[in-house]
Amino acid sequence: MHAPLRVLCVCLLIGCTVRLPPSSAAAADPVKERLETSRRHHEWIEVDSQDGRKVRCFVVFPEVSDKATAVIVIHENKGLTDWERSVADRLAEQGYLAIAPDLLSGTGPGGGGTEAYPSRDAATKGIYSLKPQRVMEDLDAVFAQVKGMDAASGKVATVGFCWGGGQSFAYATHNPQLAAALVFYGPAPQDDEAIERIAAPVYGFYGGNDQRITGQLLEVSDSMKDASKTFDIVVYDDAGHGFFRAGEQEGATPADRKAHDEAWTRMKEILKSL
Repeated sequence: MHAPLRVLCVCLLIGCTVRLPPSSAAAADPVKERLETSRRHHEWIEVDSQDGRKVRCFVVFPEVSDKATAVIVIHENKGLTDWERSVADRLAEQGYLAIAPDLLSGTGPGGGGTEAYPSRDAATKGIYSLKPQRVMEDLDAVFAQVKGMDAASGKVATVGFCWGGGQSFAYATHNPQLAAALVFYGPAPQDDEAIERIAAPVYGFYGGNDQRITGQLLEVSDSMKDASKTFDIVVYDDAGHGFFRAGEQEGATPADRKAHDEAWTRMKEILKSL
């Protein structure tokens, strides 16, 4: 009964390495694990924008033999986190050239970006201090950068989450060259003139238990229909705001997990059709 203890003591005395299972904290972070074990090429670049600004971007290259459709991943109101970077890696795994810009670049303490903010609340405050024109200019710079990459086919879509979902929708009103805008539970433009400028199809992903956003859909759908624009939406029953992030986390509600899985399948189908 005591033999295992004696073996352990001997190992400690002679300097053996005893490998223990990973801690539950480490095992519970699939986002970091994906980023650290990905076989795809990751790199950070700085993109020149207006007024001398530089937008720091995380780029993931797919392992494909042909030029790829590019996808701009627009982050939530927390700034660019590991989670958005993991979404970029997942998209590259499916064959897309993914770029995730930090739209807080240069706005943080010491001129840093998301990583320079002392807390997520501070980063969120920084997000809501951004001027819409600046966001569109920075997305223009990222769009031009990724479209011109040797690995890119020339088609560029956006996918955004929460605040980024709203920016994905807004960018469709701004850039007629956009191939598609995918909007995850983000607010829609309220300006009919802006909606008239949309050239790309807009695909919406919404939670049934997210009245703040989903409650706008009837009015938005009517505006898009009146303007003869494509607005293809799915509302996932009982899913809450942020279900695409929440649905892959440990302890996710069944509704959020189901919505995440179905939305991921739909997103792949949409991008494949471009």
